[in-house]
Amino acid sequence: MCSIMGYCGSVVDEESFLEGFKQTISRGPDDSRIIDTGKGKLGFHRLSIMGLTPEGMQPFELDGSYVVCNGELYGFEKMKEELKKKGYTFKSDSDCEILLPLYREYGSDMFAMLDAEFACIIYDGDTGEYIAARDPFGIRPLYYGIDKNGVIVFASEAKNLVGLCERVMPFPPGHFYKGTCSASGISGGNSSASGISGGTCSASGISGENSSGGDAAGKRAPEDVKFICYNDISHVDEISTDDLETTCKKIGEKLTAGVKKRLIADAKVGFLLSGGLDSSLVCAIAAKESKAPIRTFAIGMEKDAIDLKYARQVAEFIGSEHTEVFMTPQDVIDNLENVIHLLGTYDITTIRASMGMYLVCKAIHEQTDIRVLLTGEISDELFGYKYTDFAPSPAAFQEEAEKRVHELHMYDVLRADRCISVNSLEARVPFGDLDFVKYVMSIDPAKKVNTYGKGKYLLRHAFEGQDLLPDSILWREKAAFSDAVGHSMVDDLKEYAEKCYTDKEFEEGCKKYTHARPFTKESLLYRDIFEKYYPGQSEMVVDFWMPNKSWEGCNVNDPSARVLSNYGGSGE
Repeated sequence: MCSIMGYCGSVVDEESFLEGFKQTISRGPDDSRIIDTGKGKLGFHRLSIMGLTPEGMQPFELDGSYVVCNGELYGFEKMKEELKKKGYTFKSDSDCEILLPLYREYGSDMFAMLDAEFACIIYDGDTGEYIAARDPFGIRPLYYGIDKNGVIVFASEAKNLVGLCERVMPFPPGHFYKGTCSASGISGGNSSASGISGGTCSASGISGENSSGGDAAGKRAPEDVKFICYNDISHVDEISTDDLETTCKKIGEKLTAGVKKRLIADAKVGFLLSGGLDSSLVCAIAAKESKAPIRTFAIGMEKDAIDLKYARQVAEFIGSEHTEVFMTPQDVIDNLENVIHLLGTYDITTIRASMGMYLVCKAIHEQTDIRVLLTGEISDELFGYKYTDFAPSPAAFQEEAEKRVHELHMYDVLRADRCISVNSLEARVPFGDLDFVKYVMSIDPAKKVNTYGKGKYLLRHAFEGQDLLPDSILWREKAAFSDAVGHSMVDDLKEYAEKCYTDKEFEEGCKKYTHARPFTKESLLYRDIFEKYYPGQSEMVVDFWMPNKSWEGCNVNDPSARVLSNYGGSGE
């Protein structure tokens, strides 16, 4: 994982920029560099994954244009060869070095060409424009805000921008920004649908929500920044007519391809293994494709970790070099505030699930030389949760899947990125493979709803009979990760929160907030800690992640699947 930051105007608050930039040095501890484009600054913290030599250090430059990118560009070798035929030369083995030649050849059309997990900022030396973009899932993080000079600033994490910008917002996945800035930033007029009228800054493309123009001083708020959508991965153009067996065959082939391409790295690769279906499949496919035993890691509470025994069974079956990490109730409480700070969220589910993930990644960072981790995120959004068994119709299931895919950059994807990157590691997400996701989203939702008596039936059936996993794992109902590391962990957090507030303090404390108002003492505790580090920035997250309360059986007051009537023996 790396960290990028871009100040898109010449009047730079140097002290605030540097202070913000250093907040994410753990994302890229190998090297750091800031360059002056002549019309702003680009900063880069490097974690060396592809092209480990000094020549792979960013920003890359091409005839006065510059780029910084936090990303992995899969299949870049073929693109690189095509660019060489056009006369381009390269000084490193870094995948990201191809971005400036691609931009010169194809302009902003190049983003739709990338099979990648990425966030990037480009300065076009010919036009004076800044271009920023983010992958369709938002697997790589990117945030933006407007500073006191009216200049737009981009950065990998919100913590880079708090203190520099009054309001910070996530850059929309699958979109790009394109704009020009003068030395004085935005000061010559109010914004309109086509950009800034005063000649100092413009942003082309469609607007996001609430595009309402600038204030009286001619400065824009973040909601006025305009973005262009190049890939809406949640949108389905055409429903697949494949039959059940063909559908499952394609699911298996496409997920396998997604895992294989993510095994390629110049740094060492490891795997997070919970013992549930998703991470177990990723590990099993990788073990089959690897010549040497893969390295797997699992974590759980000392006394009641549900998944450790299942992770051990998977590790033994696939022959991995397996490591178990244990955590205590005190570890959870001691790390709570730090985890909320590194996440930049107040969401209950995200924070609970991050406790174990952060601690296992911390152990990997401190005790091994692994730099890349493959994870099992995004499967639930595609194939369903326990609560989507309550979907009133296939159409409702599909609508919920589209909503979750659209928003997951604020939840599970955010969790994986922050817990892994703060420990100087890189996350790769096979279930987020674009070809795989495009196909799964196109499957007739009538095939995806749980009419089989078993959640995620299509995914399980896709690998049935291949001897990749024991049947007891392939067909096991998995507990939510925050529960699976030990039911007691969630109980410990709730008990701790109860001690922090009297009933009256809880009632008054909730009234402080209008957006995403807390509704339990646990949620209030998380929100209060969040506000300590990200004051007034709650709209970075749309709301608390919760089951769809409009569905019968889902109007619950806790996000854990344990409170649902169909939880049954999950996680036992």
